[in-house]
Amino acid sequence: MKNMFKALYMSFGMFCAIPLPGFWDDSSAKHIMPWLPVVGAVIGAIWWGAAELLVFLGIHNALSAAAIMLIPFMLAGFVHLDGYMDTSDAILSRRPLEEKLRILKDPHTGAFAVIMVAALFIAQFASALAIVDGGVQLMLLPIIPVLSRCCSALAILCIRPMNREGYAALFKPDKAAPHRIMTILIAACALAFAWFFTGAGGLIVAGTVIVGYALAMFCALESFRFKGVSGDLAGFSLVIGELCGIIALAVI
Repeated sequence: MKNMFKALYMSFGMFCAIPLPGFWDDSSAKHIMPWLPVVGAVIGAIWWGAAELLVFLGIHNALSAAAIMLIPFMLAGFVHLDGYMDTSDAILSRRPLEEKLRILKDPHTGAFAVIMVAALFIAQFASALAIVDGGVQLMLLPIIPVLSRCCSALAILCIRPMNREGYAALFKPDKAAPHRIMTILIAACALAFAWFFTGAGGLIVAGTVIVGYALAMFCALESFRFKGVSGDLAGFSLVIGELCGIIALAVI
């Protein structure tokens, strides 16, 4: 139990930009994944609160849309965006597998990463502008980062890691079933929240996040010939899943 609470603290230190004193315990690392959706809930709550405040103040312009677009990235410390860029660079290079793996690990930013970030930000900004300018169900905003992180946690817990040195291997315990169950229960609570408070619209947004994540992960795994999952692939899929969710929220 002590290791589980240490893992909660560590998960915020790794996946959230809210300042916390530095702390790491190798024995608790394998308990981090079930807490990832909790980090998403905190990020989502702040995101929701900021959006409600902007609407309450009557601010419906490009600056407010930019704020709504950037808040979840900033609160996550841009950590998942890094994986999105690295994976985009590797996949769109259309190189042989070994070259893709080299590009995935390369710390330098390639042209495809820049192009994909530009496309992401344009789509995010347009969706955020529609959200702050229309009467959408803002209480669905927290659902998006919670479900995207549930999907990432399950991907790490269920799919074999791409390499033994990466985060995917570090965070996967030998007996992952209890962590999978905990993550699925959190996802079920998020779906119940979406249905209870917003009805079918909530399930559409939630389902879009899950489907978007699953398709992105499948495409990433297929591109790397199903060699396994990595932190970069999980971050790539998380960003696309959240993009799908915010687009769905803007449309409904």
